[in-house]
Amino acid sequence: MLPKVHCMGNRSVSKSGGWIRAAGAFYAEDMCGRFARRSTQEVLADWFGVELEDMPWFAPTYNAAPQSVQPVVRINRDSGKREFAQLRWGLVPFWAKDAKFAYTTINARAEEVAAKPAYREALKKRRCLVPADAFYEWQRPSTEKGKKTKHPFAFALKSGEPYALAGLWERWQPREGEALETFTILTTDPNELMEPVHNRMPVILEPRDYNRWLEPGDATRPPIDLLRPFPAEKMVSWPVSDRVGNVRNNDPQLLEPLEPSAPGLFPAN
Repeated sequence: MLPKVHCMGNRSVSKSGGWIRAAGAFYAEDMCGRFARRSTQEVLADWFGVELEDMPWFAPTYNAAPQSVQPVVRINRDSGKREFAQLRWGLVPFWAKDAKFAYTTINARAEEVAAKPAYREALKKRRCLVPADAFYEWQRPSTEKGKKTKHPFAFALKSGEPYALAGLWERWQPREGEALETFTILTTDPNELMEPVHNRMPVILEPRDYNRWLEPGDATRPPIDLLRPFPAEKMVSWPVSDRVGNVRNNDPQLLEPLEPSAPGLFPAN
């Protein structure tokens, strides 16, 4: 979901050496970095097969950004059942020296995840689902009146149902203080709907594949075959306001179509 420079919004954004600096942190370019989760906890409990009373409380978000805390679904180590846990977006490997590692790991490329030290152990043992209703992406630059601009789009399922982004999670223990649990979102090649906008898209998993992705299974053979583009015919996209570029904005209007004729799915609440 990330739009190179503009994806981090209008706050202190600059480019240096292939990285984006935003609000004092650095993020890699060409990443998936904004999504919306508007479904209620009741809907998500039913969708992901978790008891509502066992879920931690969390509110909807219309502009989830890196370094924010978001709910993910994973397997509880003790019970073996699915659970919701609140983790920070930006993976910190268990062996990292400090938490700054997270600024470069908001996403993991599907074709590299099995080999990269930051992700390979999590791929074997710590996979998760990241609930979402839409994700945002900024179209490649176009020239309007001599000025390069980017336009944000929302991407959702035609059915209007929530979906799961494929994720990995880690638990990092600093020398002092409490452990930090973090996650990353996996990206893959774009489908036909995504390709005109960006050259990457987050991995969306089919509900039938949730168990296979979550269950530990054979650690030597993780289900990397699931890391593929989602069928374009099941998705829809529409232009949205560039207000989504500022993380301070977090309201239902961010999902409204910029153009009245655009096929937006989510009316403002």
